[in-house]
Amino acid sequence: MTERLLQYIWQFQYFNKVNAETTDGQRIQVIQAGTCNTNQGPDFLNAQIKIAGTTWAGNVELHLHTSDWELHAHSQDKNYSNVILHVVWDHDTDLGLSFPTLELKQLIPKLLLKKYEELMQGAQFIACEKQLNHVSPLILVAWKERLLVERLQYKALYIKDLLSRNNMHWDEICWWMLARNFGMKVNSEAFEQMAQSIPINILAKHKSQLIQLEALLMGQAGLLDAEFKEDYPIMLQKEYSFLQQKYQLKKIHTALYLLRMRPANFPTIRLAQLAALIHQSEHLFSKIKETTEFSAIEKLFKVTANDYWHCHYVFDEPTVFKKKNLGKQMINNILVNTVVPVLYAYGYFNNDEKYKLKAMQWMAHIAAEKNSITDSFASLGIENKTAYDSQALIQLKHAYCDQKRCLQCAIGNKILKEA
Repeated sequence: MTERLLQYIWQFQYFNKVNAETTDGQRIQVIQAGTCNTNQGPDFLNAQIKIAGTTWAGNVELHLHTSDWELHAHSQDKNYSNVILHVVWDHDTDLGLSFPTLELKQLIPKLLLKKYEELMQGAQFIACEKQLNHVSPLILVAWKERLLVERLQYKALYIKDLLSRNNMHWDEICWWMLARNFGMKVNSEAFEQMAQSIPINILAKHKSQLIQLEALLMGQAGLLDAEFKEDYPIMLQKEYSFLQQKYQLKKIHTALYLLRMRPANFPTIRLAQLAALIHQSEHLFSKIKETTEFSAIEKLFKVTANDYWHCHYVFDEPTVFKKKNLGKQMINNILVNTVVPVLYAYGYFNNDEKYKLKAMQWMAHIAAEKNSITDSFASLGIENKTAYDSQALIQLKHAYCDQKRCLQCAIGNKILKEA
């Protein structure tokens, strides 16, 4: 037994209430269990109970053992002055308190405890995978919506930290997040640092000149420091040298990685595509806010790198011709990890529901992500048709299953409730 499980049992009243008596033998009726308190003080506030025909209103404190009341020095804490009931798993001593004590050890279904133990000790992909088929699809649908909201709010906290660093400049936040996304997982930090090293107003001044944009991005990322043979990188070096001196730019010192990476994801290719996106887009964040049609948002990211890159993946090493378009998978990645989170965060921090709703609706238009987590859930019969599903399942795995938070999970709740 744990205090968290005991609180869960009390909150949802999952015990034999017919035979419930205080430790001194008085019949007890719970009218209201109270509201779970996440701050300092008793575990449940504003509860109502009836004992021997008298109704009491106040707070409820829970412990594994009665003696924990003194162990935690609650008698000396004024926050506990309005406690009307002490709920415990094991009544190990009589403290002579001015309010009654209720022991739950003999009132809790053994099956519930058994199921909880199985969930906590389960070594499978998720603890409840053997019971998932008993959970109603309606519960899963409602829970996915809540999980997606949680995931977007989690990402909004990261954006909030960025906003505190740039005086709430949303266009610049969009630029920083896009750059981070283009860096993929391996180079995301370096790409974000590169973006933060180039003020957005400088990009705006040179957006009509693709070569200059590419020079700025490549140069600030440290990719123009070598001695080159081909004319194109030499030209970029010259452009960057002029622009760096003109704007007193300080390049980043975070290393970029290419090892064990698909050539299409090389930082050179991604930076070239990012430069092309800046070149062809105007007031990108405003368009994201104003656009209603999802197909129009997709079109904004259909860009192609400069011609040089059709025969290169890195400088000075020619390859066979292949157009370096931004592929469908990468566009979906950008939509899921930048466009939707930034739009949702904008609505979240400005208390504007229409942007939050639009962000969630767009998730349902984006293809499902395929990874080990979504594949494992799919093997258990959990639907993964769109990014809406994928992001919800990723949140479920990381925030609940991996941390054994079955008591806070709608699925875990349903399984235990039926014990």
